[in-house]
Amino acid sequence: MTPQIRGKVLVTGAQGFIGRALCRHLSAIGVAHVAAVRALGPDDQDANAVVVGDLAAADWDEALDGVDAIVHLAGRAHVEKALKAHEAADPTPYVVANVHVTRRLCDAAARAKVRRIVLASSVKVYGESTPQGRPFRAGDPAAPGDAYAHSKAEAERVLWQACTGSAFDGVVLRLPLTYGAGVKGNFLTLIDAIAAGRTLPLAGIANRRSLLNVDNAVSAIAAALTVPALAGQTLPIADRESVSTSELAERLGSALGVPARLFHLPASLLRSGAALAGKRAMVARLLDSLEVDSQRFCDLAGWSQPSTLDEGLAATAAWWRLRHAL
Repeated sequence: MTPQIRGKVLVTGAQGFIGRALCRHLSAIGVAHVAAVRALGPDDQDANAVVVGDLAAADWDEALDGVDAIVHLAGRAHVEKALKAHEAADPTPYVVANVHVTRRLCDAAARAKVRRIVLASSVKVYGESTPQGRPFRAGDPAAPGDAYAHSKAEAERVLWQACTGSAFDGVVLRLPLTYGAGVKGNFLTLIDAIAAGRTLPLAGIANRRSLLNVDNAVSAIAAALTVPALAGQTLPIADRESVSTSELAERLGSALGVPARLFHLPASLLRSGAALAGKRAMVARLLDSLEVDSQRFCDLAGWSQPSTLDEGLAATAAWWRLRHAL
């Protein structure tokens, strides 16, 4: 059984997908928390929200008053860009949002005598695809492939440097694509396409992709806040069940109550078309495998996921239907 969360928790990225779900969970179980936000939006109703403005210039000392632990979710996410062959993504925005903010937050945490920092990182730190069909595991070397992944790897290094000689310890959780009620991005685009009955060239793709239900993410983060054995660990977490892109589309269709209309197109044609359209990275995620093994986290934390893949997809589909009904 996971120990009860003690003390006050600061959540950065509280307006994000996982952040909102985590803050709702903390409120539901009666854990005091501070929801650090850049600015209040029209849908922000968390009484624990504290406006810190630009995170790179935030006064973390004030926000951390009385805080026992931090969940650092804020950062610049991976952004799709259509780049010409000779162009490279500017790493500066990623460095500022993911590295500089982490460093300033860790410095303030040391002054505030925080007990633990849980840092949300990415499975992309391991690399862009799973080598030789074996899932990435805890202890595998980092091989980040783009500016985003490099910045997340550097944020991890900043945390471990800050832990040296400090009163607080750290836990790094490397997360895959996360889905659930309120999901956005490519996952929502896929749901919309299946629900609309569009024909998609996704049949016969035999890759393996790890996913993470947002409810499972929140449960794992809660464990990371409390379990002593997790201190100092860098661990991937994901739903127990991995799926191919084809299988995901079919199971989303079942959850939505509509058949997924898929047809087969050779991978070579998909990649060629993606290159011409500047969507090489997006199509690579549809075709390549990126799978992680969460067993080390489960063993150390005594944790098992609260929701299966099908339960998570059903909840996501229910949210999607309600959203469109409204």
